[in-house]
Formats: sequence, C-alpha cells, structure tokens
Amino acid sequence: MTRILALDWGTVRVGAALSDPLGKIASPYETFPAKPQVELVRRIRETVEKEHVERIIVGLPLNMDGSEGSSAASARAFAEDVRRDLAIPVEMVDERLSSFEAEYRLRAIGRKPSRDKGRVDRAAAAILLQEYLDQHASGS
Repeated sequence: MTRILALDWGTVRVGAALSDPLGKIASPYETFPAKPQVELVRRIRETVEKEHVERIIVGLPLNMDGSEGSSAASARAFAEDVRRDLAIPVEMVDERLSSFEAEYRLRAIGRKPSRDKGRVDRAAAAILLQEYLDQHASGS
C-alpha cells in the first residue's frame, strides 16, 4: 500500500496527517506555517522523504453547495505547486466540514479547540485522510 500524506490547507497553517504503511489508519502528524510558501513546500518535501510518502491529498475547501470559491482556487494553486516541486501524485479531496468535525471531536475528549488551532488543523487532516482511506479500501 502507498503511504499517504494529507494536507488541510489554510492561509495561516497547514495541518498534516499521515497514513500508516498499510494505508488503513490516519494519524495527525504536524502543523506547518503556511507562509512563506517556499518554506512550507520545503517542509512538505522533507516529510515526504523522511516518511516515504508516495501520494499527497490536499483538502479542497468547497462551498456547502459544492461550488468553488477563492479558497478552493488558492488550495488548487498550492496543490499544483506541491505536485510540480515533489513530482509525486497530488490529489484534491472535498474537505467540507472536516474542521467542524475535528473541533467537535476535540471537545468530546475535553480539549478546547480555540486554544490550539494547530491541533484542529492536524485533526482535520486526519479526518480527511481517514475518509479517503476508507473510501479507497471499500473500492468506492
């Protein structure tokens, strides 16, 4: 199975999650500062090399009606920069509500999402990745 890195892109931070080597379990990994983007891409490249990542998924922030706004365009441009720099497959995945789900789950275990936005970003990336892994495991 391919080891996958998920990125929950944002203008301030980018949450990252990593699959296990069997591609079954997603775990929060790290939060990277979004700026400067050159440094962000460098840190992603280091993670890809260190963790033997073969595929990256980037959350696509669609509007609730499924349309794309300016955030989606920025996320697509970021994904293209990563694809060009790393020369590995980069796929866009619908991320609607992943941050809300991450905040809900953190509250459920007694954490305050407002105190650690990086934790929310990492958890959102893990939710995004787990959904991706589950869909691909079932063949849908």
